[in-house]
Amino acid sequence: MISTILCDVEGTTTDTAFVHHILAPYARRHIANFLRQQHAHPTVKHALLALRQEAQLPLAGLDRLIAELLHYIDIDKPSPALKQLQAMIWAEGYASGQFTGHVYEDTYEQFKRWHQAGLAIYLYSSCSIAAQEQLLGHSDHGNLLPLITGHFDTSVGPKLSKASYSSIRETLGIPATELLYVSAVHRKLDAARQDGWHTVQISRQAPDRFSTHEQVSSFLDIQTT
Repeated sequence: MISTILCDVEGTTTDTAFVHHILAPYARRHIANFLRQQHAHPTVKHALLALRQEAQLPLAGLDRLIAELLHYIDIDKPSPALKQLQAMIWAEGYASGQFTGHVYEDTYEQFKRWHQAGLAIYLYSSCSIAAQEQLLGHSDHGNLLPLITGHFDTSVGPKLSKASYSSIRETLGIPATELLYVSAVHRKLDAARQDGWHTVQISRQAPDRFSTHEQVSSFLDIQTT
């Protein structure tokens, strides 16, 4: 019996085009001005210190750090410092109504059903927890955060590693037999299944012929009993 559902975000609950065509370009356009205006803010200062350590640029000035961040955005580098700064920049975009967080209609409808049925719903994304909360809190369907029990990001580990799902399972304190992981990427599902999780693959466009997981084209087709 499934009691808890963990959902991947990009490509699963949310269209990848929203991330790559809306969020990433918005951060790229605004990051320089944001940092020049907010570099003295304690949270921003902490992120820039982390960036200096990460990039091995201990003496870099602001312009050099901006150039490094723009490069990270262009190559889609999973930088913790960049993720922290992007979340702050995106918060301004959401708050000003320049965009809303994309969530598939079938995902929204199934989240409501699962929540009403008493199932716990968690998200696991390469985006920071703050960015996840912003996306769900300012979604196309309104504030969905009341439907979500909690969030994980890649601070628990990479999505292709069995150890990441072991860590999440141990954090939740729930046996793997009660856990379901939903993703559009079969290699992530492979890792979760190695830890004993139930798995379902969302294949919205066409079946994945390399997958050995149950595949559905809609969240509404996912069975939890």
